[in-house]
Amino acid sequence: MYKGLARLVGMEVLECGEDVESQIEVLKQVWDEYHFFYFHYKKTDSKGEDGDFSGKVSAIEAIDRYIPELLSLNPDVLVLTGDHSTPSAIKMHSWHPVPLLLFSPWIIPDGLAFTERNCARGILGRMRALELLPLAMANARRLEKFGA
Repeated sequence: MYKGLARLVGMEVLECGEDVESQIEVLKQVWDEYHFFYFHYKKTDSKGEDGDFSGKVSAIEAIDRYIPELLSLNPDVLVLTGDHSTPSAIKMHSWHPVPLLLFSPWIIPDGLAFTERNCARGILGRMRALELLPLAMANARRLEKFGA
């Protein structure tokens, strides 16, 4: 589904294997060829649906290890989020807020660790998902004027 949606909006789908390490390697190889990347990591969602709390924690920790490598590529903006919450306690997609991290030189650091509770208190507060892309574009300095 994600590959089909990417094609539908004009993105090129890169074949890069199933494991995160090979996906990051392909990302690094083609970094200078594109302006935007969508990187989908399914394991946290799958582990939540399985009710596997420790597996979900391990999946989050596995992707967290690559954040310094992603930041070393000097992205204009890095957004880390999910498409929905999937708490392992209820084993399904839920109505809970989705944590969001937006990194750019234009964001004022709030000094909070990236946790679900801290995201609710962070500088971005709570927002509707449709507000995210314009905010990311503004932080990438890709808009002539924000909010107009």
